[in-house]
Amino acid sequence: MTVWTIDEIRDGFDALNGTGAGAIVGREVISVQGPDAGRYLQGQLSQDVMAMSGPSAWSFILQPNGKVSAWLRVHRLADDDFRLEVEPGFGEVLLARLRRFLLRTDATIGEPQTWALVCNRWDPLTPKFGTDDHPGVLRGSPVGPGVAGSDILLAVGEGAAAKYVDNAVVSPASLERHRIAHGVPSLGAELTDETIPGEAGAWAIEASVSFTKGCYTGQELVARIDSRGGNVPRPVRLIEMNGGYDVGNGPSPGDEIRQGDTVIGSVTSAAPCLGDSHPALVLAPVARSAEIGSTVLILSGGTPVSGVIVDPQVGH
Repeated sequence: MTVWTIDEIRDGFDALNGTGAGAIVGREVISVQGPDAGRYLQGQLSQDVMAMSGPSAWSFILQPNGKVSAWLRVHRLADDDFRLEVEPGFGEVLLARLRRFLLRTDATIGEPQTWALVCNRWDPLTPKFGTDDHPGVLRGSPVGPGVAGSDILLAVGEGAAAKYVDNAVVSPASLERHRIAHGVPSLGAELTDETIPGEAGAWAIEASVSFTKGCYTGQELVARIDSRGGNVPRPVRLIEMNGGYDVGNGPSPGDEIRQGDTVIGSVTSAAPCLGDSHPALVLAPVARSAEIGSTVLILSGGTPVSGVIVDPQVGH
C-alpha cells in the first residue's frame, strides 16, 4: 500500500486542478441483465435509462418515501445489459434495494464485484495531456460541476489500472480533496438514508434526475421539491476553515457545526490543512439559514475553529 506524504497530496491536488493527473480508487459494480432489465431499472432509477444521451449517467435510487437508498452511476451496454457502480461498501445495500421490488420480472441482478475506477481530471483552460482512446472500458461522465475529466471503470484490480491514467498517478486523498472542493456529495457521507435528493445540490439533481420520464419509486418527493424551486431543509455546503489547524490536521466527520449558539449540522467529509494556501475544507449538510458567506464554528475536539461557507470551486 502506497504511503503518500503531505507534500505529495498537496501537489496531487494542484495537478488535478492544473495540467492534469489521475487517481485510482475502488468501486462496487452490480450487473442487471435480461429482457426486462431496462424496463425494471426505468421504474426504479431517477435517471431515464432508456433515453440516456451517453453510455453512462448518474442516478438516484430511492426509498418509497423519496429518501436516498443509493447514488450511483448507471452504464448502459444494451437495452438488456446494465452495470451499476457505487461507492465501496454499498454494493450489498444496492443489491438488497434492487431485489426488493424484483417481482415477475425477467432480469438477473448479479452479486457486487470490486472494479477499479480511474479518475482523470484537469483544468478545462489547460490543454489536456494524453488521450481518451481507451477501448473496451466503461466511461463515466460528467464528473463534477464544471469539472473537466473522465472516469474509466475497469473490471481489474487497482494495480492493473495505472496504464489508463492520462498523466501522473496521484493520491486518492488528493482526489478526495478535489471532490470536497467542488462540492460533489458522497454516498455514506453527505448522502444517507435520511437525505432527500435535493439536498445534494443543483448539479447532482441535473445530472441524476429526469423530470420527463414516467413514474419511478420515490418520484413524488423529488417532483414536489423541484416545483418549490429546490428549497430544501439541509443543503450540502462547502466550508473553508480560517486557519486553526496544523498541516496535516483538520476537522473530523461528526464534528459539530454551529452558527452562534445554534447547532446547524455536523461534518460529513473533511480535507486537512495542507499549508497556508490550502486550508482545511469541510463538506456538510447544514441548515438552510446558513447562507454563502456566513461564518460558522466547528468544534474539533471541543475547541471551536471558525470557517466560512463558500461556493464550491467550479471548473478547476
